[in-house]
Amino acid sequence: MSWDPAQYLKFAGERTRPAVDLLARIPAAAPASVVDLGCGAGSLAPLLLARWPQAKLTGVDNSPEMLARARAAHPSAQFVEGDIGTWRPAQPVDVLYSNAALHWLDGHERLFPSLLEALAPGGWLAVQMPRNFNAPSHTAIVETIEQGPWRSRLEPLLRRELVAAPGFYWRLLEPRCAELQVWETEYLQVLEGENPVAEYTKGTWLKQFLDRLQGVERAAFEAEYRVRVLAWYPPQADGRTLFPFRRLFVVARRKL
Repeated sequence: MSWDPAQYLKFAGERTRPAVDLLARIPAAAPASVVDLGCGAGSLAPLLLARWPQAKLTGVDNSPEMLARARAAHPSAQFVEGDIGTWRPAQPVDVLYSNAALHWLDGHERLFPSLLEALAPGGWLAVQMPRNFNAPSHTAIVETIEQGPWRSRLEPLLRRELVAAPGFYWRLLEPRCAELQVWETEYLQVLEGENPVAEYTKGTWLKQFLDRLQGVERAAFEAEYRVRVLAWYPPQADGRTLFPFRRLFVVARRKL
């Protein structure tokens, strides 16, 4: 799917908060090489460079639109276009960081061990993934697909198993790691604007389905979803909207 950086960054503050929390939990002191896997528009590059100014920072993403913005904004970093599921560094790296990207990929039982193997001995893998797919913000997308005339075209795109429970990642990685932390956090996001949850998902999960439709049909699909999701997330008395959002974190150190 294509990405719209402007739509995605409408909620840059909410999307950045878990990235900051993940970064704060990585104990690496002075890594020589850091990779941001699924870097998007490079919005986290200033945080990574501020934390480790001596490191060579490489961002990897498969979106030319996002990478164009990243390269323009952060010329001191290197940005590479590639499939984050298969791209691996030419040399082992000290920190492999991935914020809100790996949930787009299947086969985590193979992916996560492969990422560990891309690390230098003692290197750190740090991952954050949304785990909000059973919330109304996302189940309303499934309902809109299943109950509309576009079902035959959009239903094959649905992925039912996205991010596993925390215990899955602990059991998968613990035998391979010198240190391992796995946890979840649910953020109570307070959003502004008209039907902001619909605008939030339009920048990420909803967009892949909108992109398969055109014209009147696309507008009808989005309108139906907006009605459904607004019923679940009505504005508060002050006009703002509460949007709880659960995220899963993994910080793992490869064995020496």
